Order: sequence, then C-alpha cells, then structure tokens
Amino acid sequence: MNTYTEKFNTSIENTLFSKLPHAQQNFIKQKAYVLKFSHQELKQIIDIARDLGMWNEKSIVEIFPDHDQKKVVFRRLREAYEAIRNAPNSYKNFELKNVPTEQRYTFKTEPKEGFGLGLCPVASEKTRCCNLLTLDAVESCGFDCSYCSIQSFYNQNTITFDSSFAEKLANLQLDQNRTYHIGTGQSSDSLMWGNREGILDALFLFARENPNVILEFKTKSDNIKYFLENDVPKNILCTWSLNTKTIIENEEHLAASLDKRINAARSVADRGVKVGFHFHPIVEYENYLAEYQEVYERLQREFKPEEVALVSFGTLTFIKPVIKQLRSREFRTKITQIPHADASGKSSYPHATKVEMFKHAYESFKPWHNKLFFYLCMEEHGMWRESFGYQYATNNDFEHAMLESYCNKTGLKYLI
Repeated sequence: MNTYTEKFNTSIENTLFSKLPHAQQNFIKQKAYVLKFSHQELKQIIDIARDLGMWNEKSIVEIFPDHDQKKVVFRRLREAYEAIRNAPNSYKNFELKNVPTEQRYTFKTEPKEGFGLGLCPVASEKTRCCNLLTLDAVESCGFDCSYCSIQSFYNQNTITFDSSFAEKLANLQLDQNRTYHIGTGQSSDSLMWGNREGILDALFLFARENPNVILEFKTKSDNIKYFLENDVPKNILCTWSLNTKTIIENEEHLAASLDKRINAARSVADRGVKVGFHFHPIVEYENYLAEYQEVYERLQREFKPEEVALVSFGTLTFIKPVIKQLRSREFRTKITQIPHADASGKSSYPHATKVEMFKHAYESFKPWHNKLFFYLCMEEHGMWRESFGYQYATNNDFEHAMLESYCNKTGLKYLI
C-alpha cells in the first residue's frame, strides 16, 4: 500500500464518503490519487458531492474542473459549488427522494429524571429573546420536516412520554405574583399526539389552576379534537407554524397541509380560543415573497385581529451538528442550499436577505399592526429596527411587552 493510499483511507474516515453513489466514490478516489488532495480538501470535496446530491443539482462529476493543478482545481470547484448555492433556489424540477408516506415510530412511556421545564433551548444573549419557558411534555416528533433540529437531540423514531408527567406538573411550584409564558412545542409537536398518556388532561388542568400562566400549544397538525370537545381555559393559546404550499409539500413531510392547518385554526378560533401564527422558517426561493404574501393575505381574510394573539417571523438558522445530521440522511432537500452567513455563531441567510423577508412579512400585515403582537424569533437586536421600525432595549423589555399584549388579548391580569 503506497503512502497516499494510506492517507486517502485515513482521510475518508468519519466522512460521508460511503454514502455517495459508487460512481462518485470512484471518481473522487481517482482524482485524489492524481492530484493528491489533503485531508481537509477531501473532506470538503465529499461534503460538496453530498450536498449536490441532496439538493438535486448537477453531480460533482459534472462540475469538476478539468485541470492538472490541484490549487486551481480546488478553487474552481469551490467557485462552481458556491455559484449553485448562491443562485435562487428553485423547486420547479425538484424531485423528492425517500420521503416517508406514513408516520412510523414507536412509543415509549417511562419515568424520567427532572421535569423538562427550562429556558428556550435556542436562547442566546446575542439575539433578542422573549424568555419563553419550554415544557417537554413529549420528546421527539412524528413529523419529518427537513430543517428540524429536534432530530439532532432525540431519536427520531421513538416518541417518549414521561410516565410521571401529570404528577410532576401538578406539583410544580410557581410564583403566583408573576405572569409566565410556557410553550409545549419545542421538543415535539404540541397537538399531534392528542391526549395520549393524558398529557392534554394534565396541561388543561394545569392551565386552570394557574391563571397566571400563558400556556401555548404550537403545532403543524390539525389534530384539534380535544380542543373542540373540552372547555378551553382562556389562558391557553393555540398557535400554528405555517409556511407556503411549496415548502410544506417539499420540506415539511407528514405535517398537515396549509389548508388543514388554517382550517383547524379557524375551528379553534370559533370556539373562542385565541390563536397565533408562526412563520418560522421563512425560506428564500424563486418567487417566495409572492407566495408568502398569499398566505399573509389569506389569514387577514379568514381571521379577525381580535381572534389572533400573535404573529411571529423567523428563518433558517443552523448549528454544525444539525447540518451534519442532515447530510447523513438519505433524502433530498433544498434547505441547506442557502448562502451561509454568520449569525451570532450560527449559520443563516445574509443580513440583507433577512431584512427583505422580515420587512416584507411585517408590512404585509399592516392592517393588523397595533392590534396583536408581532415579533422576530431569535434575531439580532438591530434586525428589529430594520424590519419593524422599532426594537426592544433588552430581553426583559421584549418579554414584558409580549406578556402584557397576551394578557390584554385574553382578558387576564398581567402580573410583572
């Protein structure tokens, strides 16, 4: 075995080389032996090949430069790859691959240490945060959204319930002189499991016994049976994560359609429950602003502002483990095909793109301004002023404004 063979074999360890089509593996190996790519160069070339396949774009064989100097080849390859990444994404000829057509998972109910009540897991001092408390009523999600970070924290195929959840919730000690905002949609979808293991019974009882808690159920499902068959405490908000039909059909696998989500929200609002809408992530692709505009306008046609407590906006933000997890999956997605820019230590769209999408979104809801609460989720402080025309000085100011608005909307007393 020659020296470079050993180096090549060592370099492809802990990479996605084995997941590439055999023709691409042979091609990369052939080029590596001729050009003597370094460990880091090989790793990047393998990631490029993997990304192109996931994006349903030209293969690395098709874009590989024809040149005999390694530095020139690697530079031109990176340029070709970045050109594909930076071009506006298009779903016109995008073909899905290995997308599940039905939900397949196993359920597990077991006692767990701790309670799972804590600060939002993506909270950061570098971004403006509402100080949301999250409650892990269930761990892992049955939907298969290609951008979701839940899969990097939990086993995607096992849905775990805490056997002592109701007891722990009943024994939770809160300051009765303070208003809390608690969400249940961070580690799983809030409604897709219905009342399995009595989780909704426990949460509704908790809301009734703690009127100082704004309890938010965030969902992409249309499983509202429990809400229609039971009295809903007025301190409960039911919110839907929405997107365009293009993104739902291509990236939010197994989740309810846009029509089903909006119809479910309409039915819940008809019961007198305050609803809300999260546009997170807003995704850039060809004609995306026009398609989001259609959704924004539809909501304003089908709901009255007094029925809606909130509308939030956010976008794709990645940490390295999530990108690595996505690359390891055998499916296709355009989600990682975005021009990555630094976003407070994470990776997201360039600043100008984010201003464009958020400003457009906020201005599209102009008839609802000052009638409900709008906010940006986990964005840098200055993004608010550029997008909304105002900003909060601190996270606490943001939190107080949000809670006061929610209390006014639901008829609750706001306790600072």
